[in-house]
Amino acid sequence: MTLANSHLSNSSRTYDVVVVGGGNAGLCAAISARQAGASVLLLEQAPRALRGGSTRHARNLRVKCDPPSVLPDQAYCGDEYWADLAQATAGHTDENLARLMIEGSAHIVRWMEQCGIQFEKSRIGNRPSRKTAFLLGGGKALLNAYYRKAERIGVDIAYDTEVLSVPLDHGVACEIHAISNCALTRVRTRAVVVSCGGSQANTDWLQHYWGDAANRFVIRGARQAKGRVLASLLDQNVVPIGEPGQCHMVAVDARAPKFDGGIVTRLDCVPYSVVVDRNGQRFHDEGEEVGPRRFAVWGKLVARCPDQIAYAILDSKAEGLFRPSFYPPIRTQTISELAVELKLNPADLATTIHAFNAAITDASDRKAGRLARAEDIVPPKSKWAMSIDTPPFSGYPLRPGVTFSYLGVKVDDHARVIMASGRPAANVFAAGQIMLANILASGYLAGVGMTLGTVFGQIAGRCAVRAARSWSPR
Repeated sequence: MTLANSHLSNSSRTYDVVVVGGGNAGLCAAISARQAGASVLLLEQAPRALRGGSTRHARNLRVKCDPPSVLPDQAYCGDEYWADLAQATAGHTDENLARLMIEGSAHIVRWMEQCGIQFEKSRIGNRPSRKTAFLLGGGKALLNAYYRKAERIGVDIAYDTEVLSVPLDHGVACEIHAISNCALTRVRTRAVVVSCGGSQANTDWLQHYWGDAANRFVIRGARQAKGRVLASLLDQNVVPIGEPGQCHMVAVDARAPKFDGGIVTRLDCVPYSVVVDRNGQRFHDEGEEVGPRRFAVWGKLVARCPDQIAYAILDSKAEGLFRPSFYPPIRTQTISELAVELKLNPADLATTIHAFNAAITDASDRKAGRLARAEDIVPPKSKWAMSIDTPPFSGYPLRPGVTFSYLGVKVDDHARVIMASGRPAANVFAAGQIMLANILASGYLAGVGMTLGTVFGQIAGRCAVRAARSWSPR
């Protein structure tokens, strides 16, 4: 049931479980807790039309050995999953929690389908991943299905409600402080699940580590992810995990909106281009990474560029080699005209392109593909070194796009937050991005964020109910 904010402000009810945050992890926690028989309130900071945070932009989740109705009839075993995760994070992961997520992932698709989630099916001529299940309709369709399920089974939902803090008394939470209907609200509860994301949309927080550069970052997800609840917990001796100030970044189109652009603003053209900074100079091997990891590599590289801006330069030979972008390329008939359109110095850009073309040692047409190299130039280009000489010429402006921040709270295998004493909190649990760094303290693996939110959302919801049933007020 959707609660009017005035009803929430005037309520004296004590809920068994209050869930903070209405994205994927929070919904999984709320539904699981309600299915276990608890009274549940879900607090969502955004208005109804923008509910769900960054989950709106989700596409897939990574699952172990799931049914062939969703994935091809090929095994993706737990050990292979673990090896992929360990490689992606360079070992910066809690193996116990990671394997708990991996084993749990084998069962989530069926549960999700029971909640009304639909998945893309394999089709003749289509080659779906054997490791990830793609959501039919994307994250928005998933959210709509979960919210329908939550309302149908009796979860109370309050929109436009910003949680300010979760006060702790020796690891026990008895109420939540929030702003609802422009008034301070205290919600009484027997257990809490925090699933309200990270701090990536908090520019002041990012500036502390990145300086003025943070003002030029694009935030790919929801503007509500300010980290206010995270800061509240850390100020109360909950153990932090992850590196402060570090973020997962990808290269996005500089024309993207400041917030909420999502995956459609990501640029796939980099491996097939020459990338220059504002001075018209190349600064990294564009062909070094051509797999999914390249997105994060280039996000960090652009973040270190002067004014956090770079430009991908291509010619007509690259057309059709990468996914089309949301924003059309800037096209001209000459390199000089393109430089003017991109506000680069025409002579500097022309010099860079001429030197690059002269350094290509293999055939430079698209048939050479990944075999073509540019050598005796700094930096070299190790793959896809096609000469930039055939009009029309195209350019894309690049900015660093922040996906999520790595700082979060430490949890145990019951999703309980860990206090500085080393003991878990009695009735405070965490799921989703706010505890992501327990498993993904660096790097990224496609689909893991949604899997973690689903598995630990369910764990947190069920364990919160058990804590609520043994609860007694202080």
